[in-house]
Amino acid sequence: MELWFSEMHTDDVKMSIRVDKQIYSGHSEFQRIDVFESKEFGRFLTLDGIMMLTEKDEFIYHEMITHVPMASNPDIKNVLVIGAGDGGTIRELTRYDTVERIDMVEIDEEVVEISKKYLPQTACKLHDPRVHIHYDDGLRYVRFKENDYDLIIVDSTDPFGPGEGLFTSEFYGNCYNALTENGILVNQHESPYYKDDARAMQRAHKRIKEFFEVCEVYQAHIPTYPSGHWLFGFASKGISPMEFDAKKWNSLGIATKYYNTELHKGCFAIPNYVKELLKDAD
Repeated sequence: MELWFSEMHTDDVKMSIRVDKQIYSGHSEFQRIDVFESKEFGRFLTLDGIMMLTEKDEFIYHEMITHVPMASNPDIKNVLVIGAGDGGTIRELTRYDTVERIDMVEIDEEVVEISKKYLPQTACKLHDPRVHIHYDDGLRYVRFKENDYDLIIVDSTDPFGPGEGLFTSEFYGNCYNALTENGILVNQHESPYYKDDARAMQRAHKRIKEFFEVCEVYQAHIPTYPSGHWLFGFASKGISPMEFDAKKWNSLGIATKYYNTELHKGCFAIPNYVKELLKDAD
């Protein structure tokens, strides 16, 4: 008997992975959580039937959401990560000795505990003494912060269910207030390829532009995400991601599998159809 995990990317398109076995299934207060083992992608985590990460390609997402802003401002010391219960973004941030404090706000404690148990590759740095985990709603947590963080990374689920509040104007305005003068906001920006995903991307982009002086979009190829074409948003109060010191970042000696400083420049060169979608969002 063959066992397959399938995720509907649209009403007419689905992605399937052959599964060797299901190693965890349960419901938290907020969502269904499953962990599977597969030959091609290793272990992978799904929430409410939606792919969150696989052992094989998670490095792409986590490196790009972390190293692009960190290279753009080498003086980042205090970081807020919203979501990221699997620990992959935390793992990448802890590679910087200059980072002094990382506040991680995750609404679902079960995701963290399951990731620690079944996905140690990503959750391996959650014990770092600089990491402070808050089990709270990200929208509520950031509402009371002002001038506290040099970087906010919104490593959220899709814009429905537990992650819905992290795509609102209120949330982005609160993030602006929580950032320092040279603060940077980076968020997962959805895919531009399929219609519904593209609309979610446009809504997020329009709302972020209401507050931030610099508002850019960059891209990566993540095979297990819808269409494989994934976007990230880069917003700041003045720092441009293109005016970074590549030599300084390279001197850190951080070994990466996807990110490099040449790619840092190139990932902001987006296709014309994405440019048109962003223009329409404005």
